[in-house]
Amino acid sequence: MESLSSMGASVGALLKQHEQTVAVAESSAAGLISAALVAIPGASAYYLGGTVIYTRVSQRELLRVPDDAMADIRASTEAYALLNARSVRQSLGTTWGLSETGASGPTGNRYGDAAGHACIAVAGPVERVLTVETGDSDREANMWTFTRAALDLLEQCIAESR
Repeated sequence: MESLSSMGASVGALLKQHEQTVAVAESSAAGLISAALVAIPGASAYYLGGTVIYTRVSQRELLRVPDDAMADIRASTEAYALLNARSVRQSLGTTWGLSETGASGPTGNRYGDAAGHACIAVAGPVERVLTVETGDSDREANMWTFTRAALDLLEQCIAESR
């Protein structure tokens, strides 16, 4: 299994190099994305904060997403991930917002998504969304896969914005 610091090293270096910042709103990765980013010495130069948004209550209260913004959106979708990425970016005033939402397993979620489903979004100078389907019910393995995919997407967006 890849270490947290090896997962976060290249994106952390890019953020430092370009003097950019990031905030994270994650769900089924449950803090691993943030942990990978802060495992790098000097992370305070680019990591301004993050939160685990596991319920609508936490999304409403921590990200200040009003009910009307959710009118046509459900959790575990690309639209939901992008809304959260934009919201956490705005809340903390960062260059980038990174969000992940999904079903880590061993079962799917109440919306009908199978275990191993996640949607990841980056909001900032470049916006991208990605859906990951591992086809695996291994909860921890999926959490690590979602984390790697989120960091890779952020790194791609940073590189593209240069």
